[in-house]
Amino acid sequence: MKFFKWLFYIITILIMCGCAGVLVCAFNPSLTQSLAQTLDGFGQSESADAGGNGSSLIVQTGEDNGIDWNGLNALGDSIYVTPSQDKISAPSNVSGKSGYEQIRGDAKQVEEEEGDLLQNELGAGNTGDNLQFDEELYPYYAMLTESMQRLYRQIYANATGLVDSFAPAVPVNVNQLKNVFEAVYNDQPGLFWLETGYSCKYLQNGQCLEIMLQYNETANNLEGAKESFQSRTQDFIAGARTLGSDADKEKYVHDMLMQSVEYSTQAAINQSAYSALVNGQSVCAGYARAFQYLMQQLGIPCYYCTGYSGEDHAWNIIRLEDTYYNVDVTWNDTNPATYDYFNKTDDEFAATHMRKGLSVYLPACKKKEAAGSSNGISDGNGGTGAENGGEGEDGAQSLINPNPQKPLSWTGSFTGSGREDSETDAKKEENLKKAGITEDEVMETMKEYYEDCLKQMTDAGTGLQQFSNVVPESLWGDVESQYYSEGYRKGYVDEALKKLGVENFAIQLQAQRLGGGYYRLYHNISTW
Repeated sequence: MKFFKWLFYIITILIMCGCAGVLVCAFNPSLTQSLAQTLDGFGQSESADAGGNGSSLIVQTGEDNGIDWNGLNALGDSIYVTPSQDKISAPSNVSGKSGYEQIRGDAKQVEEEEGDLLQNELGAGNTGDNLQFDEELYPYYAMLTESMQRLYRQIYANATGLVDSFAPAVPVNVNQLKNVFEAVYNDQPGLFWLETGYSCKYLQNGQCLEIMLQYNETANNLEGAKESFQSRTQDFIAGARTLGSDADKEKYVHDMLMQSVEYSTQAAINQSAYSALVNGQSVCAGYARAFQYLMQQLGIPCYYCTGYSGEDHAWNIIRLEDTYYNVDVTWNDTNPATYDYFNKTDDEFAATHMRKGLSVYLPACKKKEAAGSSNGISDGNGGTGAENGGEGEDGAQSLINPNPQKPLSWTGSFTGSGREDSETDAKKEENLKKAGITEDEVMETMKEYYEDCLKQMTDAGTGLQQFSNVVPESLWGDVESQYYSEGYRKGYVDEALKKLGVENFAIQLQAQRLGGGYYRLYHNISTW
C-alpha cells in the first residue's frame, strides 16, 4: 500500500509541475519560442566550426514581414555587399539625374464596428489564383513567402482590372502589405497605370481589412494607352529581335532609349515606363522601368533596382548568360552619351550606387571567375565592361549553410580556428591580401563588432536593409554564441531600435569564408 501511496504522490507532483510549466509558457511567449528552438535542435548535427559547412543563423522576433528569408539565396550565387552610404556621391556630370519616388503606403486604423462592416461587405475582387510568374524574370515575387505570393497575384490581378479597393485574400499586416506592394510594383513595369502609392485600413491588431490602389491619368483611357504603349514597345524591340546574342540586343535597346528619351524632372507620370516609351520624357525611374520592360519582352532577365546615389535613384540589373551586371541608362544619357555605367559590377558601382529596400536581395553583380569571359560589349572607351576574377579563398559561394531552414542549435563546442593572435606584420598583410580586404575592415573584438553593427544598422534606416562586416575566424565562435544566447540584443540591436524609433525586427545572419582566416558576416535586417 505504501508503494501505491508514494506513486500517487509522485504522479500528482509531476502533473502540478506540468501545469505550472504550461502557465509560465503561456504568460511568457519568448520562453516558449526559446524552448521550441531548443527542442527543435535535438537530433540535428552539431553546429560546425569555421572549417565546416555548418552554422548560419536566423534570429527572428516580432511579426512575420512576408519575406521568405530561406529562399532569397536562390536568386543568385552570391550576396550583395552594401557600401557605406556616407561614401556615395554622384559625379558632377550626372549630379541631380535621379527622380525616383519611394513606395508610399497610407495606413488608417479603424474601429471594430467599421472593421466588421468591411469584412461583411468588401469582396476580394480578382484573386489572381490562376496566374503564374516566372521567378527568374520576376525576382521580387520569388522573395515572398507562399502566402504573400498569393497576395501579390491578387494585387496584380486587381490592378490589371482597375479595381480600386478589395479585401486581402490572405491575412496580412501593414508591414507585410508594404513589402508585397513594392514587390508587385518593382516586378511589373507593364502596369504603367499603377501609382507608387496605395492605402489600407487595418484593425488595432495590425490586420489589414481593405487595400486601395491608386492609378495615374492613363487609366482614364486605358485601352488607348495600352495600344500606344505596345506600339512604341515594338518600335524599340523590332530591330533587337534580328540580333543574335542577348548582349547585342541589350546594347541596341540601351542605345535606342538614349536616343529617344529626354531626361526631365517635369515629365508627366515620370515613375512609369509609359513616360519614357510613349511621352519621350522621364526621370531615372522611367528610364529604368522602360529598359526593364523591353528586356522582359525579349526574354532577358532584367530587374528594377532602387537605392541611393546622392539622392533616391533607380537603375537596372541585367543577366547575360550566367552573369549579372548593373546598368544605369539615365546616367549614360549625357551629352555626349557614354557607357560609363553600362554592364558594371557592384564594386565598380560602389562609389556611386547603393541598393536599398528589397533591391539588396537581388543577385550580386560580381566579376566572373572563369578566365577569358567578359560581357563582349564595348564600353565606348576601348574596354569590355566587367573583368574576370574571383572573390576570397573559396569564391562567392563559400557561405556556411547558405540556405538555412531552422534557427541555429549552438553547442558551445567551437574553440577557434587555430589562427595565431600574434602573427607577424608580414603574415597579417599576406592574409589580408589573400582575403581581398583592408585592415580597417576587420572587427577584431566583440566591442568593435557591436559598435560597427550599431552604426551600420542605424545609418541604414528602417525597412529591409543589409550591411556586412569582417571578423577573424577566431572571433566567429563568440559572435555565433551571442546570437544563440540573445546577447546581440544588448550588444547593439536594442539601442539601434531605440534610435530608429521602431520595436519589431528580424535578422538573418550569414557568414562567408574569405581567405587568410577571415569571415565576412552579412546581416539581412527588417525593422518596423
